[in-house]
Amino acid sequence: MSIAPRRIAAVIGLVVGLALPGAVRAETVHVAVAANFTAVAEQLALLFAAETDHHLVYSFGATGQLYAQISQGAPYAVLLAADAARPSRAIAEGFGVAGTQFTYAVGALALYSRSMDVGDGAALLRSGGFNKLAMADPQSAPYGLAAQQALDRLGLTAALAPKLVIGQNITQTLQFVESGNAEAGFVGLNQVAGKTGIWIVPKGLYEPIAQDAVLLNPGRDSAAARAFLAFLRSETAHRVIEAAGYDFSSGPPQ
Repeated sequence: MSIAPRRIAAVIGLVVGLALPGAVRAETVHVAVAANFTAVAEQLALLFAAETDHHLVYSFGATGQLYAQISQGAPYAVLLAADAARPSRAIAEGFGVAGTQFTYAVGALALYSRSMDVGDGAALLRSGGFNKLAMADPQSAPYGLAAQQALDRLGLTAALAPKLVIGQNITQTLQFVESGNAEAGFVGLNQVAGKTGIWIVPKGLYEPIAQDAVLLNPGRDSAAARAFLAFLRSETAHRVIEAAGYDFSSGPPQ
């Protein structure tokens, strides 16, 4: 007998909730995020939660590693990749939702050092005057691929191969430089914004790093996941992304 009033109250609450026009149920959205975008993603999560009450749960890693998890059934609703290839592949291979892919940021590559003068990064690389040079794994990290392209176009791939230390992702690559395990390393410009010891790698030395988002099958019917993708295309999100050091010189990505 004592339980009945609570049941009645619960039923009334459910009915009222369903009846309220515009009522929105807060959801949790699981998002796979490229490691270079970590700091920005955390800022955006706070803004998105304040605007919608939805909660984002991130998993960070190299884009290739995240894609391997997705292909093995990881229940991510959204992928924020560091390239355009994996989102396209997700759609082609049946893991992503067609028509939802778009570029949310354009990355820039930087050579970073805490101990050497990198004012002329190309000259420093040609000199070989260091013991270790860090870069992310070109096979799984788009920023590592861009670094590999830069070395190729400078004609330094073979000469510097013995000095390379390879990070699993761009975050670990930055840690190699910060810890002194490498005198210099290729990182995302956004990762070292506000620091000294940076050479912005000329764009002609690597292919553009278009970072694309895509809705994945687990998020197909999630209003919150679709709201997050819409939020990424908002002026609010663009301001945060641009301030973090991503290249918007050709206008906000679409």
